[in-house]
Amino acid sequence: MRELAVYLEVNPNTVASAYRTLRDRGVIETAGRRGSRVRPRPASTPREAAQGPVPPGVRDVAAGNPDPALLPALGQALAAAAARSAEQPTLYGAPAVGTELERMARAAFEADGVPSGAVAVTSGALDAIERVLGAHLRPGDAVAVEDPGWGSLLDLIPGLGLRAVSVAVDDDGPLPAQVDLAVRDGARALVVTDRAQNPTGAVLSPGRSRELREVLADHRDVLLIEDDHGHDIVDLPLHPLAGATDHWALVRSTAKAYGPDLRLAVLTGDAVTVDRVRGRQRLGPGWVSHLLQDAVVHLWRTGAVDPKVVAGAYGRRRDALIDALAARGIRARGRSGMNVWIPVPDETGATARLLHAGWAVAPGARFRMHSPPGIRVTIAGLAEDELLRLADAIASAVEPKEARRYD
Repeated sequence: MRELAVYLEVNPNTVASAYRTLRDRGVIETAGRRGSRVRPRPASTPREAAQGPVPPGVRDVAAGNPDPALLPALGQALAAAAARSAEQPTLYGAPAVGTELERMARAAFEADGVPSGAVAVTSGALDAIERVLGAHLRPGDAVAVEDPGWGSLLDLIPGLGLRAVSVAVDDDGPLPAQVDLAVRDGARALVVTDRAQNPTGAVLSPGRSRELREVLADHRDVLLIEDDHGHDIVDLPLHPLAGATDHWALVRSTAKAYGPDLRLAVLTGDAVTVDRVRGRQRLGPGWVSHLLQDAVVHLWRTGAVDPKVVAGAYGRRRDALIDALAARGIRARGRSGMNVWIPVPDETGATARLLHAGWAVAPGARFRMHSPPGIRVTIAGLAEDELLRLADAIASAVEPKEARRYD
C-alpha cells in the first residue's frame, strides 16, 4: 500500500480506504500476509450459475432438492393457517414469532440438549446465518467454514465482505486441529453443520462434539453458528456445540423435510445474538408471515413428517449407491442426508462425461476451497434401478476405458 501511495502520489490512508472499499464490495478478497487478489467472479454471482441449465433428457442429480414424494401435502396446513387468520388477522404490532411456534421450537431444542433461549424466525437457514453474521462481524473479518461445504454459504461470506477460512471435514464433522488453527489465526466466527452436512453427509459425533468444545473453551469470543438443516430427515441424534462460546446460534430450517418453498427457519442462541437478529429484522422485513408460521405449527402438531421414514428412505438410497460404487472400485461418502460425495481425480472431466451419459451431477468446485476434487450426487427421488445405472455411469466417467489398466 505504501508503494502504491508513492506511485499515485496520494496519502497511504487513501490507498487503504480504496482497498477496503473494493473488499467490502466483493471485488477483491484478502488473505492476510498472502496479499489480495481480484475475485474470479462478482460476489453476488452464485456458484451454480456457472453450470447452466440441465439439458432436456438428462437426469438431474445435481440440484440438491428433497424428494417431492417424501414432502407432506400442504393443503390442510395452509387451510388451517388461513382459518386462524380469518378469526384473528395478524396486524402491525403483533409479536414477530407466533406463541405456539415459539413454544414448540423451544421444546424441540431443549429435547435435543440445546440450552434454553429466545427464538427468532427467519426466511430459511441462509437468511438466519446472514443475520447472525451481520449481528457480530464487520467486513474483513474471517469466518471458519467446512471444506467441502455448503456452496451457498461459501457465496454468502464474500458477499458480506467477510473472508472464508477453510476447515477440513471428515464423517464426524470439522477437524478440531484445523478449527483450532483457524481461530488462533484470527477467525472470528465458526459455522458447523450438525447433521446431513452438504455435500459429504457428515454428522457431528459425540466424541467430535467434545473435542470441538474443548477447542472453543479457549476461544469464548468466537461466534458459533450451527446449521441443523437435517432436522426431521436424519434419525441420528444431535450433539450440539451450543453454549460453547459466549455468542452462538443454532438454526433449523423446514426446507428439506417440509418443502423449500415454506421459506422458514427457527433459530435460538444467546440473548444478545437473538435480540440483535430480531431487532434488525424489525427494521427490514418486520417478520416472517404468520400464515407460514401457523402452517408449520400445523405440520409439527399433526406429525406430518415421520423422521424415521424419511431418513430410512434416503438412507437406503445412499447406501445402495455407495455400495454399488464400492463394488465398482469407487470410494464415496454419505453418512446422512440426501447427498453422496465422490472424490474424483478430475471433476471437470467426470462431470462432462456423466452429462454426455445422461446424468447431471454437481461439480465439486461448487463446494470446495482447498479440499481435493469431487462430485456431488443427490440421491433424493432416485429409484433402485436408476442407482445401479448411475453407479455404472460414474465408474465409467471416473475411470474411462482409455485410462484403465489391465493386468
